[in-house]
Amino acid sequence: MKIFIHDIPVNIFSKHDLLEMDLYDQVIDNKKTKVKPEFLSGHTLIENATLQQSDEIMKYLRENGHASLKSITLSVKDYNVSVDHVKRLFTIIKAAGGLVLKDRKVLFIYRLKRWDLPKGKLDNGEGTKIGAVREVEEECNIKVRLEEKICTTWHTYKSNGKPILKKTSWYTMVCVDDSKMKPQIEENIEDIRWFDYDHLKHALADTYPSIAYVFHKYFHMHHNV
Repeated sequence: MKIFIHDIPVNIFSKHDLLEMDLYDQVIDNKKTKVKPEFLSGHTLIENATLQQSDEIMKYLRENGHASLKSITLSVKDYNVSVDHVKRLFTIIKAAGGLVLKDRKVLFIYRLKRWDLPKGKLDNGEGTKIGAVREVEEECNIKVRLEEKICTTWHTYKSNGKPILKKTSWYTMVCVDDSKMKPQIEENIEDIRWFDYDHLKHALADTYPSIAYVFHKYFHMHHNV
């Protein structure tokens, strides 16, 4: 499970998973060293992380952010117990969105001063596929055809002082009609733009890490693109 807290990815793995140790700037064994969140930096792996420690780290990141921390990975004894415990710390909201393609171009929306992908909260009882298409078509005033699922992202924020964990299901979509394309102003969308593959880096340089992660998963699925 990967959760984005203030744009910092927090990864949870079972301690039985084989992790590439050379990807980390520092590796800390919780059984040997007491971990203080404020002193973490770079890409950090914490081995033998406990539930209490997960609580402390996530609370610290939610309340303070962390400029020098690029990612943190928690290697835990029981993955399912740890993930369920983390989820109980938040109110979970479900959403869905799409990576929309047309003639080797990708559709981006510009919202809150960053390039983003169209997405939104699901209506009560609404499935992720139907909700993803509805949100994309509403936010961009286009028509799309649903393709395959890419991944699920989790990111946190506060609403009325309460910690929220948003679960977003992402799908590949093909645009079938953009003749009336326009931004949904009431959703704070300022601009909509097609980026060809050669210029994707400009949008990805000014987007959220969770959105960059969606692209990483998509291109991993289509490595020949």
